[in-house]
Amino acid sequence: MCALNTQDQGIIVLLQQDYLPILIESFLIDRRSQGLSPGTIEFYTKKLKYFQQYCEGFALTQASQLTSNFIRRYILEVSETHNPGGVHACFRPLRTMLYWIEEEEIMPPEWKNPIRRVKAPKLPTDPIEPIQIEEIQQLLKTCQNNYFGVRDKAMMLGLLDTGARNINLEDVDLATGAVMIRQGKGRKPRMVFLGRKTIRAIRGYLRYRKDNSPALWISTQGERMTYSALRCFLRRRAERIGLKSIPTPHDFRRAFALVMLRNGVDIFALQKLMGHSDLQILRRYLAQTDQDIHTAHMRGSPVDSNL
Repeated sequence: MCALNTQDQGIIVLLQQDYLPILIESFLIDRRSQGLSPGTIEFYTKKLKYFQQYCEGFALTQASQLTSNFIRRYILEVSETHNPGGVHACFRPLRTMLYWIEEEEIMPPEWKNPIRRVKAPKLPTDPIEPIQIEEIQQLLKTCQNNYFGVRDKAMMLGLLDTGARNINLEDVDLATGAVMIRQGKGRKPRMVFLGRKTIRAIRGYLRYRKDNSPALWISTQGERMTYSALRCFLRRRAERIGLKSIPTPHDFRRAFALVMLRNGVDIFALQKLMGHSDLQILRRYLAQTDQDIHTAHMRGSPVDSNL
């Protein structure tokens, strides 16, 4: 089960630290111990298991067998089935794990980290189109005055108003609209806010709740709504109105960012609301049109406002 390392007097000696599946599991344990969000842990797990399966196809089970060339071939293989963003998403956890192995000094001193010689796949910088407000209005019209309709309406308004999906009930102040997000990027808490219409919708939804779940958004089984569950309910709503492009929770997050910017919210305030540490990440959410730029200039023209 463990990795083949040396032979001593004809007896095979096995060392666990070189066995790739164990290294992956150890890395994931380290990430959990650092308090990373469940979503981040799920992301690391999924991508590294995908890489492990790729390695197994070549009978590669040892970290010491990894080479820069092998990793480059893996990137090429992934690029055949993933878009550029997906390729980069597969690369990042692998890079993080290999640097962790290096920092932990798990491997023998002569081991050289193969990913140091591999350039990261190019990440597209083109803006990502969000769901349109007109489409959200159509989706809201499918919500009837029953539990599912009231819940789904509140969820869509909540997604659009906060750009966040994983919210705890105890962290929502319906008197002020303030919401504490405790499980964001790197588990760094941040504050977001609800508008009056969203507060009213959530109050209506909570009147149906008779459970003890700590989550704001729950499934029919009373469990916290996962990203997949949110996508399913959006798909059902979208199919009712014949939307060609099925929206995702991230499409609502992008719409939140773009509409906030169009409404005059400062880019640095928006960065804090989104929970991004880097403005470069935020740029892809902001699919501004020429009309947006024109409107911004008309609003801030130095000549028209000062001369």
